[in-house]
Amino acid sequence: MPVITLPDGSQRSYEAPLSVLAVAADIGAGLAKATLAGKVDGQLVDASHLIEQDAALSIITAKDAEGLDIIRHSSAHLMAQAVKQLFPDVQVTIGPTIENGFYYDFSSSRPFTPEDLQAIEARMQDLIKQDIPVERSTLSRDEAVSFFLNMGEKYKAEIIESIPADQTLSLYRQGDFIDLCRGPHVPSTGKIPAVKVMKVAGAYWRGNSNNEMLQRIYGTAWLSKKDLQAYLTLLEEAEKRDHRKLGRQLDLFHFDEQAPGAVFWHPKGWTVFQALIGYMRERQQRAGYVEVNTPDVMDRSLWETSGHWFNYRDNMFTTTTEDERVFALKPMNCPGGMLMFSQGLKSYRDLPLRMAEFGKVHRYEPSGALHGLMRVRHFTQDDAHIFCTEDQMAQECKDVVALVLDIYKEFGFENVHIKLSTRPENRIGSDESWDVLEHALASSLENMGLPYTLFPGEGAFYGPKLEFVLRDAIGRDWQCGTLQVDMSLPERFDLTYVAEDNTRKRPVMLHRALFGSLERFTGILIEHYEGKFPLWLSPTQAVVMNITDKQADFVQTATRQLLQSGIRAVADLRNEKIGFKIREHTMQRVPYLLVVGDREVETQSVSVRTRSGKDLGTFPLVEVQQRLSAEIASRSVSVAEQ
Repeated sequence: MPVITLPDGSQRSYEAPLSVLAVAADIGAGLAKATLAGKVDGQLVDASHLIEQDAALSIITAKDAEGLDIIRHSSAHLMAQAVKQLFPDVQVTIGPTIENGFYYDFSSSRPFTPEDLQAIEARMQDLIKQDIPVERSTLSRDEAVSFFLNMGEKYKAEIIESIPADQTLSLYRQGDFIDLCRGPHVPSTGKIPAVKVMKVAGAYWRGNSNNEMLQRIYGTAWLSKKDLQAYLTLLEEAEKRDHRKLGRQLDLFHFDEQAPGAVFWHPKGWTVFQALIGYMRERQQRAGYVEVNTPDVMDRSLWETSGHWFNYRDNMFTTTTEDERVFALKPMNCPGGMLMFSQGLKSYRDLPLRMAEFGKVHRYEPSGALHGLMRVRHFTQDDAHIFCTEDQMAQECKDVVALVLDIYKEFGFENVHIKLSTRPENRIGSDESWDVLEHALASSLENMGLPYTLFPGEGAFYGPKLEFVLRDAIGRDWQCGTLQVDMSLPERFDLTYVAEDNTRKRPVMLHRALFGSLERFTGILIEHYEGKFPLWLSPTQAVVMNITDKQADFVQTATRQLLQSGIRAVADLRNEKIGFKIREHTMQRVPYLLVVGDREVETQSVSVRTRSGKDLGTFPLVEVQQRLSAEIASRSVSVAEQ
């Protein structure tokens, strides 16, 4: 006679064991219809799960976060069922959920074509309409191996063989398809509201390049057709904003197989990059930072002391010299900062010492993980290492957080989410020091009234960290800046300062990155602005163009004057129609197009157009120069065209 406690604290008693779905039906027919699964004593279970004793129960519907994940996992099984019906000789492997969807890997004798994907999606829709019940059963490990081998599914059998023999495995059947899965799943295929097959790609079996190449079909599933359409629209918008495409179109950068994962900056792209560094320099100087620079290549012993050699070795580029010394290209700037601090005797009067560095770091990323500016092997980190006393730590944390948020606001990122990641299993330092550091970060945010999300176990090996996640113009999230507090590295490097009582004490170290990777942040900005940089960041801020050759001299004069005032201006004197010039520079996202005809020459003025096509009118050149200079100085997020 189980007693069921619901989330609101109310209780219901039953004379016999019953399923999650039965409880939902007892509460109301509407709830029963919406039920996808349940959570019994905190454990996700199927709607068919039998509750035999007293328990706390939450009914999971599409409104719950878990509900969407269950729908997506069930959609992966649905896709596998459709593939097996259409292509019986194909073998199934694994089909997990991922962000915004799911995938399933298949072994097939031939590649899937676009027409195949259309047929798969159509069959999935048919299976949804059939509303096929999804049923759970269990087998022992050995029974499951035999079961799938008899089905001819050798990959599935291989997966099961790697599971301990004493485990009982759950299988889910829907019609003629059965699959190994932990679950839970939707009660029937009709509970999947909106699904779409997206694309196919290659994937090695078990992620090992020595194994067979499988075909990975990606799909997406949502709570409604409206949500699905919104997601597809987002993807279309993201495609338009793809920084790789815009990088080529706007002549900003390129990549070359001779240097995989490293950026070749073109003049325009380098201008943007340097403008970002210049901006950062200015903000850091105002905040009391000093700038340093440390070597790119340092001895192995340094990385052993820091712990990187034992915790980060697989991501490091190394070399051995003729005298058998082992060196590493720095994957992080931290150890160099340690050596900087250790030079000369430091007093409490020197603290806090805020050392900033635009250091080039090198990290090995698998070639398949490389993605334009977003994932590279060689990048610039806008690092800073703040050395302070334990008493100063809380204020320094708050100052860094305030600086980060203010900087992001200047770029138009108003929606910033903060993540607090705490001690990982693989770490250095005592639990006592971790307690102090985690409290410092959490209390700083709480004192500032800033909400955050806790991510246990995801801190760096040397200290907890804050991560700042930006939401861009089309609603995508990007993890950028970080703040880490660290007592371990100062101890490992034996760093000390002379305290007020003349004793030697260890400093606390704050690791801080504002943009993170400048390359990645540039890519984010390209996509956020769709290549339409604000005036102060634009590689070309104004183009001066003539209508006929008669205006060429004044165009050159006007361009020189703009350049002399610090405005990045170019002259377009090509023998082309003015409409063609305007269209071309508009496509190049130049903020201001300054047109010169006979009347403008006579009045020493220019006709001002914006890249949005708005005609602002004709103004004296001096006035335009002043106006553009003021807008550049203000760092307005968008050109003054609204």
